[in-house]
Amino acid sequence: MFLLLVSQLLMHIIAELIDLQARMAITESDLELMISDETVEPRALPLSLLEKITHGFSDNLITGKGGFAVVYKGILGNGAIVAVKRLSSTYIHDKTFQEEVGCLMKLKHKNIVRFLGYCADTKGSMEMYDGNFVIAETQQRFMCFEYLPKGSLGDYIQEDICHRNSASVKSQRNLTCTVSML
Repeated sequence: MFLLLVSQLLMHIIAELIDLQARMAITESDLELMISDETVEPRALPLSLLEKITHGFSDNLITGKGGFAVVYKGILGNGAIVAVKRLSSTYIHDKTFQEEVGCLMKLKHKNIVRFLGYCADTKGSMEMYDGNFVIAETQQRFMCFEYLPKGSLGDYIQEDICHRNSASVKSQRNLTCTVSML
């Protein structure tokens, strides 16, 4: 039993080290380049980078909250801003997260906010459970997008409709139909 636990712990540590090496390749300057160069593909981002650019996920940098995520402004060294979406731990399973990230990596269109990268961080700690030590894992999942300074698409549409007092109900309905077909 003891050897099995040690073996599992070592396999977990090796997997974490391999994952850490892969994620450490991306730096803040790499993310700055990704914003300016649309040909750069989305990549795995280290949690340490996301913590740095969001100032430790500061409440002052929250730009939006929903049932499944909180979105933070990430401020890079050159002044560029990205949106960092922190998914709630109960929202998403690994397979669903992988599928969603896979779809986002394929999407490329001038009218869709650009997906810059993702972070799938898992931390393990030894905890006592039923009189035995077990490895308890905590998963955190993040997505990073280009930043829209005026908010969401809904904000743009609402602002546009509210400021066009002379627009008819018919043209507003046409705008809504056009957006829903995108």
